[in-house]
Amino acid sequence: MAVLHPRRVAWEGARIFVVAAKSDAYPWLSENVGHYLGIMYQLQLSETRLRLQAETGAAAAETAYEEVGAWRARLDDLLDTHPGTASILTQLITETTARLP
Repeated sequence: MAVLHPRRVAWEGARIFVVAAKSDAYPWLSENVGHYLGIMYQLQLSETRLRLQAETGAAAAETAYEEVGAWRARLDDLLDTHPGTASILTQLITETTARLP
């Protein structure tokens, strides 16, 4: 079994969640985040999507960076308090990546 480094998992998750929030993979990810991580994470993903959709141009890139940072912190906290979620999060990352264009 591979060793999962929590900080790397949080970083990859943050990056993929933000990219997916702007894509057609969002409905699938939102449903699965709600199912596996909880409704609060699903709501935060929805808020991320709304913020990303509200911006254009350079502001959109800045908002995306801010959202990646916020998600990394959230996922770091999740992995610190519930280390067993690393494998679930890794699976979400893998499946979401496969659904991205």
